[in-house]
Amino acid sequence: MKSSYEIVVIGGGPGGYVAALNAAELGKKTALIEADFLGGTCLNRGCIPSKTYLKHSEIIEQIEKAKDWGIETGSLTLSFDKMKKRKNDVIERLRGGIAFLLKQGKIDVYNGFGTLLADGNVMVKTELGEETIGAEKVIVATGSTPAVPPIPGLDSVHYHTSDTIFDLPDIPKSVIIIGGGVIGVEFATIFAALKTEVTIVEAADRIVPTEDAEASKFLAKNLKKKGIKLHVGAKVQQVEQTGSVKTVVCVDAKGKELALSADTLLVSTGRRPNLSAVKEVNLEQNGPFLKVNDQMETSISHVYAVGDVIGGWQLAHAASAEGVVAANNAAGIQDSIDYKVMPRCIYTLPEIASVGLSEEEAKKQGIEVRTEKFDFAGSGKALSAGEPEGFTKVIFEAKYGEIIGVVMAGAHVTEMISEASAFMYLEGTVEEAAKMIHPHPTISETFFEAAVKAVQKLESRKKMVLVG
Repeated sequence: MKSSYEIVVIGGGPGGYVAALNAAELGKKTALIEADFLGGTCLNRGCIPSKTYLKHSEIIEQIEKAKDWGIETGSLTLSFDKMKKRKNDVIERLRGGIAFLLKQGKIDVYNGFGTLLADGNVMVKTELGEETIGAEKVIVATGSTPAVPPIPGLDSVHYHTSDTIFDLPDIPKSVIIIGGGVIGVEFATIFAALKTEVTIVEAADRIVPTEDAEASKFLAKNLKKKGIKLHVGAKVQQVEQTGSVKTVVCVDAKGKELALSADTLLVSTGRRPNLSAVKEVNLEQNGPFLKVNDQMETSISHVYAVGDVIGGWQLAHAASAEGVVAANNAAGIQDSIDYKVMPRCIYTLPEIASVGLSEEEAKKQGIEVRTEKFDFAGSGKALSAGEPEGFTKVIFEAKYGEIIGVVMAGAHVTEMISEASAFMYLEGTVEEAAKMIHPHPTISETFFEAAVKAVQKLESRKKMVLVG
C-alpha cells in the first residue's frame, strides 16, 4: 500500500468532486478516483452538452420569431460541426476548471476504476496496473448509466442513449424517442429546432409524468406546436430495423397498433445506479440503489454514498448537496440533508421548474391546500419579449398560508425558481411574498402576483367567516 488518506471519494461527478473539495477544505487528506472524465455524466453527457445545444435551439427559434417583428436575417443555415465544437469547447473548459480546483485543494486524483475492498481500503485499477490505497472513510459517488428496457428486437437495432446521442455525425432527418421524461423532452426540443421530424413514445398517460399535471399539459401543447408528435399511454411491443430505418411497433392508449419509423432511435427511459465500485462489499440496498440515512451513511459506518447511486432526486445539484453532507459527516462534523426544498428544472423551450410539493402530493399527505396561479399573459415583460405563454402557480397551506410548493412554466423559469425555493426554505407565507417589492417589468413578478391573488382570496374567506 503506497498511500493512505483520511477520505477517499470514488467518482468525479458533481457529487464526488464537490465532496472531495469540501473534505479538503475541512483539512482532510483527500483522494478522488475517476475512471472517465472529471465532471461525470452531468458535465460530459448530460446537463452541460444538452444545455449548450438547447441554447442553439433557442437562438434558432428567436431568429425565426424575429421575422414577424420586422427583423430580417435572410436564409438560416446550420453548421452541426460548429455546434458540436462549441459544445465540446464548453465541456473542456469546465473539465479544466474542476481539475484546477482539485489541484488547488491539494487533492490527489487517480484516473482509474476504484473498488471498495472488504477491509475498507480502495483498489485503483489503471492502465499501468493495480494499486491499493488506504482509506479511513470512503464516499461512493459512482453515478448511473442509461437504463435500457428489454424491448424485443432492440438488441439487433442500432439505437442511441443519452451517452451517445450528443456525438451524431449529422443532424438526423427523423428521430423516435422512447421515453417522454425529462431527458426525452429536452432532446425532442433540441431536434425539433434543428428541423428534425420528432416523435415521442411515452408509456405513461402524459409526458414528464412525475411533474405537475398542469405543467405537463402546458409542455405537451408547446411541443406539439413545434411539430413534435406525442404518443402517450403507448406501450412499445418491439423494434426492428430495415436498412437504416428503425421501426417502433407500439400499442396506443386506445389499443390501436402503430408502426412508427425514423432514421434515428433514442432510448430515454431513465437511469440505473452504477454499483461496480461496491461489488466486493455487502452494502444494504433500497431496491437497486444504495441505502443511506440522512447523513448519507450506508450500512457500513465508514462508507457514505451520494448522487444517482442512491436514487431519489437524480439531479446534479442534489448530488452536490449530498456530497457536502457526506464530506462533513466523514470529517466528523454532524450534518444531515433535507429534501423538502429541492428545485427541479426541465430545460425545454419553454421551460418547466418546480419546488416542493405538487397539489396532488400535498393532498395525498392529508394537507389542506390552496393554489393560486398567475398567467404570463398578464406580464408586461413577457408580452414585450414575445413570451406570453406560461404561468406561475403557488401551492400553500390553507390555515397559515405557508408556501409548500411552486410550479412555473414558461420562458426563463429555471432562473426564477430559486426565489420560490428561498421563501420555502425560510418557511415563508403568501402574505410575506405579497409584501416583497419586485422590480417591474420582470417575469419574476408573476410569483409576486400569484401571492397577491392568494392573499386576496384568503382575506375574502376570512371576511365571509366573520360575517357568517
